[in-house]
Order: sequence, then structure tokens, then C-alpha cells
Amino acid sequence: MRVRSTIVLCGVLAFVGGWIVFEQLHADPRRRGELDLDSGSNALRDAGRVMAKISKQISPSVVHIEASHRTVLRGEVEETGSGVLVQSTHLPGEYVVTNRHVIAGSELKEIKVTLPDGRQVHPERVWDDAASDIAVMKLPVDGLTAAVWADSDLAEIGHPVLAVGSPFGLSQSVTFGIISAKSRRSLKLGDKGVLNQDFIQTDAAINPGNSGGPLIDLNGRVVGINTAIASNSGGNEGIGFSIPSNLVSRVVDQLLEYGKVYRAYLGVKLDPDFDINKARALKLDRARGARVMAIYPNTPAARAKLQKDDVILSFDGIDIVDENHLINVVSLSPVGKKVRLMVLRRGEKFPVQVDLSDRSVAEEDLTPSVPQQSKADTPVEQMSFATERSEPLDLKLEIGDFKLQISIRRSILPK
Repeated sequence: MRVRSTIVLCGVLAFVGGWIVFEQLHADPRRRGELDLDSGSNALRDAGRVMAKISKQISPSVVHIEASHRTVLRGEVEETGSGVLVQSTHLPGEYVVTNRHVIAGSELKEIKVTLPDGRQVHPERVWDDAASDIAVMKLPVDGLTAAVWADSDLAEIGHPVLAVGSPFGLSQSVTFGIISAKSRRSLKLGDKGVLNQDFIQTDAAINPGNSGGPLIDLNGRVVGINTAIASNSGGNEGIGFSIPSNLVSRVVDQLLEYGKVYRAYLGVKLDPDFDINKARALKLDRARGARVMAIYPNTPAARAKLQKDDVILSFDGIDIVDENHLINVVSLSPVGKKVRLMVLRRGEKFPVQVDLSDRSVAEEDLTPSVPQQSKADTPVEQMSFATERSEPLDLKLEIGDFKLQISIRRSILPK
């Protein structure tokens, strides 16, 4: 039995209603215990109209995705997710952006996209990027409605957002929340090689099947692509993660223009455990920046004469928070760009200019000369977390860790 498309608006009335009560009780001490019900009702109606308008605006641009592939241990596995229609600045045609993990391992004929009008099509072509968990599919149809990208750099903590997708196969579901945090990195995602992590955190309900769907701002624009949840139950617990739209749009543009994403690199091994004690030993007042543990030969870092125990405090004018932040901003920089680093060495700060090189070319050059390393010795710039696709996406946990699960629904089909 097929679940028909419905629009579900969750959490809006409770949120807005609670705010009205709070505002009226705190606006004037003399009116405590007395609520302006007419004003509250009008505010609720206005909020409802705004949310309905946004939902109606974005719904023609959201699709439901089903993908299947065969595994050795489990036979045929079906995965479901969501996607958003976008336009290309480089190529004609209709395109869908989703998460790579939704369709990875599936042939074109094994991927089925359900359009907002109910039509089901197979993509003509797929491009994907494992390092960002982004995929783009070209569809064999015309006349679809593309969504518009927001500038995710302008999104602020506390801004209201809507998460749109197909949780548990319930297509065109809409939930409401706010941006809870920005720049979430170092998430132990189960999929392979998720290098670029700069997630938007939201409390808008994101459940299995929401992966690849859009996170929408109050202008109806895409501010992120919903990707993962932190959960101990496998369902929504108020902590969801979305890839910022600026990162997604950059990856999509390069995939469609070049067929791949070009990433810059420095050629350094960074300290993943740079703490306050190490920082003080290097004459820093707190743990900030990225500490260099080693420099690879014939790399931008070597040519710039960076040294062990240098702390990179800023990159191209961006203050560096930690090693994962540096990895992200470097890899998203244009290859060949000249950038200015601010480096701390033996208690003294000074600028260093670096010419960035292409990561993919560098890795080919480095691989033969770098000996096999244990996990603890692996350069942070090259670390990734992998799991076999035939196994559940559960992760090894340490005390204090959240359990992160990719938000897709898996069902095992008979062989």
C-alpha cells in the first residue's frame, strides 16, 4: 500500500503559542495573569499563514528517492531518502541534490525518484562527492520547479527553519524548529570519507528518510541539506545536522562543471588532541588554532617552511578554531590560491604565505612514499571513518559520545 503525499506541519503552534504566552506575561508586570486572547489568536493565525506559504512554496521542489543495491551478507537492500530540485549554472536540464549515502552503490535503474506530481523516473546520470556526502542526479524530464539557495553564512543561531523530506516514506512532510548551533565538526559519521564537516545543527524533527531533503529558511530558500541525526533511539531527539547551502552549492557547481570537486591542501599532519596543556606549553592562553605535528616533503607547507609545533592561528583571514576547522577551510579553497597564514612559533606570531595545491594530485604523489600507519599516526588531513555498506551504520562509541546515525530508512527485501 502506497502512502500518498501529504503536507505535515509539526511543532509550529506549540512554539509560537508558547512565545506569545511568554511575551505577554513578561511585557507588562501589571498584566500578569491576563492574556490578550484576540492578539494571541491573530499571532497564531499569522504564523500559520506564513508557515503554510513557505511549505506551499517549497513543496514543488522536493522529491522522494528510493534506491536499492545488493550486498553479500544481506541480499538486496532498499534505502529511502529525499532530494531537492536545483538549477545548474553550467548545464541545461533538471537536477536533484541529495546525500551521497542515499544512493551510493546503486545503478541508475535501481534509483527511483518520485516527483512532486507523482511521476516516477530513473536518473540519466549521477555525480557524487564522498568527502561532502553530496550527490547530484540529472532527470529525464522538463518543466520542474527548482528551489533557490540561501546564503548559509547569514543564517544565525535562533533563526526559524523548516525541515522538508520523506521521513519513514511519508513524502512531503514538513517540521519546524530553529538553528540550534553552527559549525558542528568532528562528527563520527558512518559513511566513508566525510572530510568536509561544517554542519548546521537544528531541532527541527529529522527522522530516517529525511536525508537529502532541504532545510528551509523563512524566505523559502534552501539553507542546508539534512544529513544526520544524533540519537540513541534511531529517531528524532531534537539534534539534527544539515550541510550548509554554501558548501552544497559549491560542491554541486564543481561536480556539474568538472565532474569532480577540486580540493586544496597544505600537506601537514595536524594534532587531533591539541588541548589546553599543549597550548600553554607553546605559549598560548587557550587551545585555539591547529598544531602542526609534521610536514610532508614537496608540499605547500614544506615550500612555505612551516615547522613542527607551529600553530596555525588563521587562514586567509579566518580565525582557526581547531584542526578540523582548518581542514575544512583549506579543502574548500580554490586550488592555486595564494593565502596568508598567521602562525605562532615559539611564542611569536608572524605571517606566512602559502600557494595551495590540488589534494587529489598530492595524494597520488604522497601515497608511495608514506609508510603504512596505524590509525593513531594517520595524518588528520587524510583521516576518514568507514563502514561496510552491508553492515549497520553504528559507530564505535567512547564515554561521552553521541551515537550518530545517518538518517535513512533501511528495509531488507527477499532475495
